[in-house]
Amino acid sequence: MRCIIVDDEPLALELLEDNIRNITRLELVASCRSAAQALQIIQDQEIDLVFSDIQMPGITGLQLVKSLSRKPMFIFITAYQEFAVDGFELDVIDYLLKPVSLERFLKACNKAISQYDLQKSTLIQSSVPVNDYLFVYSDYTLVRLNHSDITHIEGLKDYVKLYRNGQTKPLLSRITIKSLEEQLPAGQFFRTHKSFIINLNYVQSIRKGRIKLDGVEVPYSENYKDVIGRITGKTVS
Repeated sequence: MRCIIVDDEPLALELLEDNIRNITRLELVASCRSAAQALQIIQDQEIDLVFSDIQMPGITGLQLVKSLSRKPMFIFITAYQEFAVDGFELDVIDYLLKPVSLERFLKACNKAISQYDLQKSTLIQSSVPVNDYLFVYSDYTLVRLNHSDITHIEGLKDYVKLYRNGQTKPLLSRITIKSLEEQLPAGQFFRTHKSFIINLNYVQSIRKGRIKLDGVEVPYSENYKDVIGRITGKTVS
């Protein structure tokens, strides 16, 4: 998820930047010292989530939300509790009071990520026609892969390994795992780790940070426990 921070206090920006670096699903696009600067970025780029203070010189955080016709998700982070009702009336994801603990920050981010995944899944399911395959380049050749044949994907910086049912050797393609994730149906493929995507249809069991599928095991990290919980409907350890 592409996100920005909006706060006129340099220390607050620095603390939020550090927290966001702990969450692999978030990509920090910009840190803004004013709502006006944030407004320009939101209008020019695709932004999914905004962390914003409320009381700022010039345009306030509340005014920023109200000024947008196409709104990204918002999480307000402020020292003033009295704006909470106004914030929730604007359908913000969460409202955090400074100082914010990392645990509380992660909880708010998980709410935003869940909402993002739900919206993405709904959008993909409503799109027609829906292809059940994709094309990737491998060894200078454009290869067609059926979604149903892909068991899991491993990311290696600018490359990915695509593991296929019935094939012992993975297909190597020069593409980032993030770009590939955007091409796959969200209801079938899930990110379980910064370096792994799995095909839900091949999951056999889940235990202690490992997911067994098609005779192999792949990891899932702490940041993706909520994803596993949504898949199974159960709490995982």
